[in-house]
Amino acid sequence: MSPRLRSFGAAILCALTLAGAPASRAAAQPAASGALAPAAGARPAAGRGLRTLILVRHGVYDETDPRDAEIGKALLPAGREQARITGARLAAWPARVDVVHASPLRRARETAEIIAGALPGRSPVPDLDLRECTPPTYRADVMADLGPGEADSCAMQLERTFARYFRPSPTRDSTEVLVCHGNVIRWLLTRAMGAEPKLWLTMSLANCSLTVIEVKPDGSCRITAVGDRGHLPVALQTWAMPKPAVADSTPRK
Repeated sequence: MSPRLRSFGAAILCALTLAGAPASRAAAQPAASGALAPAAGARPAAGRGLRTLILVRHGVYDETDPRDAEIGKALLPAGREQARITGARLAAWPARVDVVHASPLRRARETAEIIAGALPGRSPVPDLDLRECTPPTYRADVMADLGPGEADSCAMQLERTFARYFRPSPTRDSTEVLVCHGNVIRWLLTRAMGAEPKLWLTMSLANCSLTVIEVKPDGSCRITAVGDRGHLPVALQTWAMPKPAVADSTPRK
């Protein structure tokens, strides 16, 4: 195992068992500002309540659709069923869900609409900074496929997202659902842990899995679930669009 992966594994084990990951490093700032979060070591202002963030990856979708992701690439029937089951789980969550935020991309938007339908009085609130992008990674093959400045632009977007959500609840305990994408969730998870964000690709998250992070009143983060897919039956546990079945060409007796 590489030193980087060992370091990351130790960090995530510490976060899940000791529940003492370093505090959010970014001070709150408007998402539209375009500025990076403050330097490492700074904590957001203390609040009075615990903020529980439930990060949901969208359901499985039609990856063959050539249209732009905002209008095409809709959920497959299996993805809609994944979202329905996830909505039922969140409707039974111990705390009432206060708000459902959603990426504007169609696969996330449809997932959020189905989930919100199970939560009385809730409608998805779009957030452009939750859209999918590819941040910097140690994987040279991934970086080679990106355009100039693309990874850095994504990192700035995700820093804004972290600054907006990973701060204490100002007045009371709150529970918020963020329906977004695998890259976004994995990067935010590494930041919440205080790990090197470039390690985000060492994880893989199933469709409609739940990653739960609590931001305590002092600004520190506690990770209670990563990629939880236990609510989904095995037949609906997917990571990407299923490939077409291949005909059996083996000889038969």
